[in-house]
Amino acid sequence: MMNMVKGFKELTPELRQYAGGKGSMLARMLQGGYPVPEGFVILPSAFEDEKLNENAWKEILTHLNTIRKNNKEALFAVRSSALSEDSAKASFAGEFETVLNVDTDREIQEAIYEVFKSRHSERVKAYSSVQGIEEAHQIAVVVQLMVPSEISGVLFTADPISGSFEDMIGNYVHGLGEQLVSGEANAYDFKLSRPKGKYNGPDELKKYSDKLYQYAAKLEKDFGSPQDIEWSVARGNLYILQARPITTLSPGNLDTYEINESFIRDSLWVNTNVGEAIPDVVTPLTWSLVRALDIESGFVPGYYLWSGNICGRIYSNIGHRLSAISALYGSTKLGLKMLGEVFGQIPEGLTIPFYPFSRMDLFKTMLPGIKYYLKKNKEVAGSLQGFVNKTPDWCRKTKEEIMEINNKDELLKLWKNELEPYNTEAWWGLIVSGTKAVLALTLGKKLTKLVGTEDANTLLSNLRGSSELASLGPVMGISKVLKGEMDREEYYRKNGHRGPHEFELSMKDPSEDENWLEMQIKEFKDSGIDADKLLKKQHNQYEDAWKRFKEQYPSKVKWLEKQMEKASEGARIREAARSEFVRVFRVVRTFALKAGELIGIGDDIFFLYINEVEALLSGRTVNINYISKRKENFEKYKEMPPFPSIIRGRFNPSEWASNPNKRMDFYDSTLPSDVVQDSETLKGFAGAAGRIEGTVRILSTPEEGEKLQPGEILVATTTNVGWTPLFPRAAAIITDVGAPLSHAAIVARELGIPAVVGCGDATSRLKTGDKVVVDGGQGIVHILM
Repeated sequence: MMNMVKGFKELTPELRQYAGGKGSMLARMLQGGYPVPEGFVILPSAFEDEKLNENAWKEILTHLNTIRKNNKEALFAVRSSALSEDSAKASFAGEFETVLNVDTDREIQEAIYEVFKSRHSERVKAYSSVQGIEEAHQIAVVVQLMVPSEISGVLFTADPISGSFEDMIGNYVHGLGEQLVSGEANAYDFKLSRPKGKYNGPDELKKYSDKLYQYAAKLEKDFGSPQDIEWSVARGNLYILQARPITTLSPGNLDTYEINESFIRDSLWVNTNVGEAIPDVVTPLTWSLVRALDIESGFVPGYYLWSGNICGRIYSNIGHRLSAISALYGSTKLGLKMLGEVFGQIPEGLTIPFYPFSRMDLFKTMLPGIKYYLKKNKEVAGSLQGFVNKTPDWCRKTKEEIMEINNKDELLKLWKNELEPYNTEAWWGLIVSGTKAVLALTLGKKLTKLVGTEDANTLLSNLRGSSELASLGPVMGISKVLKGEMDREEYYRKNGHRGPHEFELSMKDPSEDENWLEMQIKEFKDSGIDADKLLKKQHNQYEDAWKRFKEQYPSKVKWLEKQMEKASEGARIREAARSEFVRVFRVVRTFALKAGELIGIGDDIFFLYINEVEALLSGRTVNINYISKRKENFEKYKEMPPFPSIIRGRFNPSEWASNPNKRMDFYDSTLPSDVVQDSETLKGFAGAAGRIEGTVRILSTPEEGEKLQPGEILVATTTNVGWTPLFPRAAAIITDVGAPLSHAAIVARELGIPAVVGCGDATSRLKTGDKVVVDGGQGIVHILM
């Protein structure tokens, strides 16, 4: 009986789920200090057989009379508050009934019934069907004091069409807001520009603009998403009447894995690095694990380096990082230079969106994360080599332990106490080692100024020094097995975790496929290529370049020796840390398979998020009925063509794919899509030096490797370590996705195979059989007509 009618001040967090979107939000805003007209919520439990419970009606009268005591001649608004209304997925704006300016008890009761019964209306059913929401709505009803509005308006804290956060945009009318919603009156437009809320609009609203901006910015921060705000001015006071998420700026529905994070805001997304490491469409489990790791090491708000998800494909949100750098240092050029070293240069003609961070607010927000990042960096850097050394044995023992577990509680305990912390530690090893790899990049720039691009690349082609880079392991290991220098068991022990799909947990790695190594050995034999000879040839070229440097710059020899030693050490530890992270991550696959077995859903475990897996292992309830829809969307994503390497703004893959003039190198939502492309050259990054003419062979996956003939030029969307066994057969490598520090570029460099990476659209502009000249030193591919 006590939970039938609640005032905004009395609505507890436990009862909000029964108060619907509008009722819950109004209560939260009033309790949070926002200027909300007083009112109350009639919960669904107040209704029996479409009628108000007698006790509920008595409670309603008590609330009405309390409001009337402080407001003479009070009028009331009666509105719906369905449990599915005003959510991030659907607003239902205008779909349910609203009754305004009601006065007497009888009018209010009739209005309550009219609103309550509107949940059965045809327009509600139609909207529900379109949104994929259950039609049988539970509904609460909000009764709120009406304020005699002189001005009524709406304010979007971001542009609901473009997703831009540069300005909050709004409009208003004189009188009640219903005229604005219905379009019965002409509206006045205005803007509040970030980061300080500078007002641009008619003078009559200017005196309220500062407060409106402050409330809007606080609402967005408090509720964690851009807001659609209804407000009014009455008797010189500003009121907030309602706020709801802007539904068009939502990543989608995580329940069904309909996810597109480019819809959240106007930003710049790039996959030049992460797309090589994670080239597959990822399952919900893989994505949730990588997102958790991304959050662990991140400190820029809204920025995801490893886990930005656009229809199952992984992108880095460098737009937010670029905006943060620009806000902190006051220089866009500096930000572009810093990010260009890792992610590549932004194509000419591509416009760059900026999130208007306030420098001081950004610094305050980032400071705790920066402190944690520096602390972890220091901890991990000192123990990184030891961690790399002990990881293989740890992974072997943990896998064996998982395989022996037959109890859900025991498996969850192992995950929380051992595997998850070790996986996080391995992640930090990968992050910290990545900073060391920049040494080679910096040295490369200095060498280029001294000896030119070609010799600079050649001098950096021997970063393995006297040892072997971990990324060379898979390809050199096959050569060793062929020569009897390594047995098969040792090969799998050292390299069995590395493969083209190593970051996607639902897919097997070579250690799980007994035929994989035999197939690679056969292809090596058939091709007649000797990887050791390639290394020796490249080493001779390196020696020649080193000799030329000594003759030209004798005074700089010691400097270069010292710099090369540092760069080599950095490259070796980076590649080793990457390899050992993958090894640990593949143990997570073993954990997932065991969890699927114990829960009784098998491989469907990969279509749950990690928090859901934990919940099921602990005995809590999870709606596994969503799995079928998630699988359906996952398969739909896999059928889509590879997306552009660079995406600016809101990207709709279906619309893009159907456009015959689409570009594969980049997509800019603000530019026309039918830009004419240069028909004679492809431009990318200098991956590995060398110039060679040859015939193109386009491969979609490394599993198609038997099609690649010795001496052909391998062209692929991306190549990672799993592709490297094919490299010795290729005369050159060309990729759509990649950057100078990419692992495939490093391997090509070490083997002396010319490579141009990150061309953006090589696979769409070339076809198997085309003749091209690959100039790896300059990062250019000449298409021969």
